Amino acid sequence: MGIVRFDTISQYSTFNNHETLHPLVNVIDLSKAAPRQFSRMSYGFYTIFLKQIVCGDLRYGKQYYDYQEGTLIFLAPGQLIGVENNGEYYQPQGHALVFHADLLLGTSLGTHIQEYSFFSYAVNEALHLSEKEQQIVFDCFNKIKYELEHAVDNHSKQLIVANIELFLKYCKRFYDRQFITRDAVNRGVLEKFEQLLNNYFQSELPQKIGLPTVAYMAAALHLSSNYFGDLIKKESGQSAQEYIQAKIIEAAKQRLYDPSKTVNEIAYELGFKYPQHFSRLFKQRVGATPLEFRNAEH
Repeated sequence: MGIVRFDTISQYSTFNNHETLHPLVNVIDLSKAAPRQFSRMSYGFYTIFLKQIVCGDLRYGKQYYDYQEGTLIFLAPGQLIGVENNGEYYQPQGHALVFHADLLLGTSLGTHIQEYSFFSYAVNEALHLSEKEQQIVFDCFNKIKYELEHAVDNHSKQLIVANIELFLKYCKRFYDRQFITRDAVNRGVLEKFEQLLNNYFQSELPQKIGLPTVAYMAAALHLSSNYFGDLIKKESGQSAQEYIQAKIIEAAKQRLYDPSKTVNEIAYELGFKYPQHFSRLFKQRVGATPLEFRNAEH
């Protein structure tokens, strides 16, 4: 079996033995689904899984992940999840909140959905919930379910979207808590990032592949770009991009003390394609051009 694709909420609802109460949103109790074979799945809508039992049945990219009790996994439209079919059957467990991007058209959440960066986290960066947090999640799910079962009126869409937004805001708070409480897991990422940057500028990588990017650093640390970026922001107060730029300026200043190197040579050494881009960034961050800085220091 290849990839199982779900383009509509009704397809996914039917697949899990659920009635489609709204064409653009549903809350699914996965235990009601029939036992099924392992497969890779692609969703054409936002999908949030709440896993409540330990199960190694999900795979994202090439990584398997064992879920603890009360784990939330977020998928943006078009993402793949699951494992290759090995002929075995399993009984799905947990709950899923699924909603189509079209539901958000013309709403505040539609304008701000990109701010919920955890939709681009990797599965092994899932959100682990306390019992109280699980209760809040269920409360949000139940309110959405109530609206879906309620006769449609002028308030239905507004209330459904408002409850999805409330749920996502809680998830933002829970992730902030996780960044702090899972410090043992996250500890050292900033230090490793710092070391990676130092090694990068001491190597020939800048001349070979250019300036270090957030994506490159995240991949080197085996993290998704969004999770890495959010973690660095929490730890340092700067975005990962700002942190990289600060390191570029630090490396530039050291090189400017060497009078045998021209500003253009330093720019190329640091990975800039165009020296004027280096001069512009330096002026923005330092308040002087590289040449002015050099002359002031000598």
